[in-house]
Amino acid sequence: MTAERYRRLRQVLECRQPDLTIVTDNVHKSRNLSAIVRTADAAGIGTMYCAMPDKDYKAFRGTAMGSHTWVAVRRQPDVTAALTPLKAQGYQVLATHLASDSVDYREADYTRPTVILLGAEKLGVSEAGCVLADAHITIPMRGMVQSFNVSVAAGIILAEAERQRQNAGMYSQRRIDDASYQRILFEWAQPKVSEYCRENGLAYPPLDDSGELVDGLAWQRAVRDGLAPQFDW
Repeated sequence: MTAERYRRLRQVLECRQPDLTIVTDNVHKSRNLSAIVRTADAAGIGTMYCAMPDKDYKAFRGTAMGSHTWVAVRRQPDVTAALTPLKAQGYQVLATHLASDSVDYREADYTRPTVILLGAEKLGVSEAGCVLADAHITIPMRGMVQSFNVSVAAGIILAEAERQRQNAGMYSQRRIDDASYQRILFEWAQPKVSEYCRENGLAYPPLDDSGELVDGLAWQRAVRDGLAPQFDW
């Protein structure tokens, strides 16, 4: 870990938007999901949700582990389970769905706590997802095709969300709490050590300005002697 790399990790984390997320509604293709995860990272999203059966999610995890390094992807069994707690926290749900009340995606206010709900290409957002949505949004089409690829649609919508939030100064200061910031920063900088700590119920040791353990040898001795601070993961 170089000091420059560690600075880059901090810069990225300081732009994370804790009140902007994506929920995919039975989007099964791994390549589409992986592309959505990468786009979410580029827009500053730290956590997104996949509503899909467990067996399909395991397949996705097996083919897209690299995409999960920077964005936490959480599975829910269905779209209701994914959206209900987010709505309870005050998120608006914007579903990509063509209906009589649909509005141009650029008319939505993405500076509010927002969930972007994306459905599979052929089936679209499920009926349950449409019912839970606060608004339906569409991307204007000028050609013969009726819809964009779901990962392309995610990129178009998130570009608008990023533009609005940039103009509102929402990337100019850190917006995640201190505890989450320190935890995620450690996990990014020291993935192997963080995994070991979680598996063994240990608190994360402190890092220096270059992202390395402060007196790593002393920490290893403390672990060996059973003196390292514990943590209930």
